[in-house]
Amino acid sequence: MDIMRENSTMTERGYAVVTGASSGIGAASARALAKEGFKVIAAARRVDMLADLANENPLITSWELDVTDQSSVDALAAHLADKTVNVLVANAGGAFDGTSVADADVESWIKSYDVNVIGALRTIKAIIPALIKSGEGTIVLMGSTAGRIVYENGGSYTAAKHAVAALAETLRLELAGEPVRVVELAPGMVKTDEFAVKRFGGDKERAAKIYEGVAEPLTADDVAEAVRWSVMLPHHFNIDLMVIRPLAQAAQHKVVRKL
Repeated sequence: MDIMRENSTMTERGYAVVTGASSGIGAASARALAKEGFKVIAAARRVDMLADLANENPLITSWELDVTDQSSVDALAAHLADKTVNVLVANAGGAFDGTSVADADVESWIKSYDVNVIGALRTIKAIIPALIKSGEGTIVLMGSTAGRIVYENGGSYTAAKHAVAALAETLRLELAGEPVRVVELAPGMVKTDEFAVKRFGGDKERAAKIYEGVAEPLTADDVAEAVRWSVMLPHHFNIDLMVIRPLAQAAQHKVVRKL
């Protein structure tokens, strides 16, 4: 059976919500799902960038969302109340420092947990009823290989992404019997315009060194393809966990660099 061809016959799709959609993986995921016919709510704080994204495809609608603000999440849930919501891509997140535990900025750790974990929790909790009601819901949590293996000077991010992994696994148990799949994607080295730059406080030179000598790190479009593929599988087919890395990265600390 050609599962992709089977799904391509479905022309009527519901809504897909993508958080953190203003750039990078979120924006690429919004584009990919819209191409499959979903009516995409591209949600993020930076509405100017969302407007540009929405202009690319009439199926994409921008929505201002701050996942760290409960009232903002509640407003999104209210907007979706009368809509058929089939997909939630809980992508909003990020790394906000690159320091050791001994030198940790506690506020940075709090921010990392609030955005990556509590933000995902708020959004998922708000939209679960709509996903169940749809009869064919899918939650995609954007994890990381950092949620499986730790590394030096990444404690705030690896701790948060380990929590995202725990959230995905807990949800899958608690939603057993409901028509909602729970997918965790765990990308390795992905080069986007902002991720490493944000981590290092805007230091572009330091951020560039992360990818130095790596011929082809993953791109936002690569990860978006994993999102699209996971969502488009027949609904009885659940991807519990998908770990994706560039060919040059054999493991967290094993990266081929040609300098």
